Amino acid sequence: MSRHTLSVLVEDKPGVLARVASLFSRRGFNIESLAVGPTELPEISRMTIVVNVEGLPLEQVTKQLNKLINVLKIVELDPEASVQREIMLVKVRSDLETRSHILETAQLFRAKVVDVSQEAVTIEATGKADKLQALLKVLEPFGIKELVKSGMVAVGRGPRSISDRALRSIDRPA
Repeated sequence: MSRHTLSVLVEDKPGVLARVASLFSRRGFNIESLAVGPTELPEISRMTIVVNVEGLPLEQVTKQLNKLINVLKIVELDPEASVQREIMLVKVRSDLETRSHILETAQLFRAKVVDVSQEAVTIEATGKADKLQALLKVLEPFGIKELVKSGMVAVGRGPRSISDRALRSIDRPA
């Protein structure tokens, strides 16, 4: 099995997320990561979906996605030709003895300290999944109290935009 990142432009309407997710579910695919948010156009949302499947079944799902009324455009993003990032918030046990080491570690990974209390430090880190995993590995000996990660968001490199063609797909008042 191989990892695939799909960037899916959809109309910003109720129920679209459920229909897209259920299409993967019906095929027995587990979505590893799913991030949905607005785009530069208020009536269009972007879904970034990461799945681990073989090529042919993914092609079948992509064709079925294209048939959904609210789906405007689907692009598979090549990791080398796109910028892919996740965000992570991690709360680490901390006392006076360990705090400076934790702060130095955050700095090494270009992460931000967003909250400090007597017993914990909360760190915000952004980057590729392997960078975030490396940061977690270094922080684990201090004790991870809480962890939350976003789904991956991604956009193709260069000047082209998948939104350009999607604009022509929807009715826009003049």
